[in-house]
Amino acid sequence: MTASLGTGWGDKIRATLTADPVKSVISLLTPLGLTDALRCRRARLILGRVRLVAAVFAVLTLLWIPLDLAIFKTTMALYLAALRVLACIAFVLLALSFRRTDSPQAATLSLVWLLAIPTLFFLISHPLLAQFPLLSPEQQVVAAGYAFLPFVMVAGLAMFPVSAIEGILLGLAPLLAYFLTGLMSYQLLPFASHLGAQWLLLLLTVVATLAGMSQLSFFSRLVDEGAFDPVTGTYSRRIGEILLAQSFITAQRVEAPLALAVVQIEDLAGLAEQYGPEEGDTVLSTVALAMRQVLRRGDLLIRWDESVFLAMMPNSGAPGAAGAMERMCSTGLGPRPDGRPLEVTAGTAERRADQAESWEDLVARAEGRRAGDGHAVPAVS
Repeated sequence: MTASLGTGWGDKIRATLTADPVKSVISLLTPLGLTDALRCRRARLILGRVRLVAAVFAVLTLLWIPLDLAIFKTTMALYLAALRVLACIAFVLLALSFRRTDSPQAATLSLVWLLAIPTLFFLISHPLLAQFPLLSPEQQVVAAGYAFLPFVMVAGLAMFPVSAIEGILLGLAPLLAYFLTGLMSYQLLPFASHLGAQWLLLLLTVVATLAGMSQLSFFSRLVDEGAFDPVTGTYSRRIGEILLAQSFITAQRVEAPLALAVVQIEDLAGLAEQYGPEEGDTVLSTVALAMRQVLRRGDLLIRWDESVFLAMMPNSGAPGAAGAMERMCSTGLGPRPDGRPLEVTAGTAERRADQAESWEDLVARAEGRRAGDGHAVPAVS
């Protein structure tokens, strides 16, 4: 089939993907405002940093044991050493966990785990140290290192791109632990100094949360810039694969249909070589616009390759995908620079109908039909 839509759409497609400032603000206040793609990318970053911090803390926790043995009495030093060994084991387990996932839930759990270990260590070590008199200056200096552990924990929050509510909730654990030691008279500093330190800890929590929000804003901007193809305004393949994987898992979980359409522009490289890259970009934008006009609001359009687009249609069966391609054919695509009609080939696939085991399998089936391997192909030519 041939089609005509006109040419010269260029940058118009990008106007449909302008950022919403309200959503940007909400995403800094709560993780519920984050897009699915940003959640996954952020989760991967958080999990990587958590594993790194856990590995470093596991080593540092053990290296402190000789100092305790040299400064404190044998009984207390051995208690502290045993406690440090347990903490080290917990950090090692955390460093080895979550290697095969990048889910937001796993990222949140890893952050809670990372803060829970030193919090419990702090709550157990303080009463223990309070039972023994700290007479020498060396003992008091080392004990101060235990007293300021919550400050290290709160400062560490600044390493992670977190929203305001996440920073506040994560900072509550060390804040409450520090307050509890003063309330139970287990503080290692004089009470007046302890209250001043409590206020300082609260301010540090606010600063660390603001730093995390700043990281989240910067990270969100980077992801957004890499999420879209600069020529067509469609999703880039890197982000598209993440969204496709998430949608496939969701469709499997709820037994919902998920259809794909793969569309390739014929001879795009030759056209760009003969008439210039600007004409090639115009053709890409024209085809992307034509596909958007036949897709639903919840469907996603991805630039899969130089001349290939992939349309993902959640909750759509095989007839719906084929119908969308037929509507695109009847609407038309427009002429090439030489006046001949634009030509594309298309193939569709659907998760349940094709019994696809993975999103890669689903894409391969649609691509195979596009290439004409004997299956029914809603071809456009």
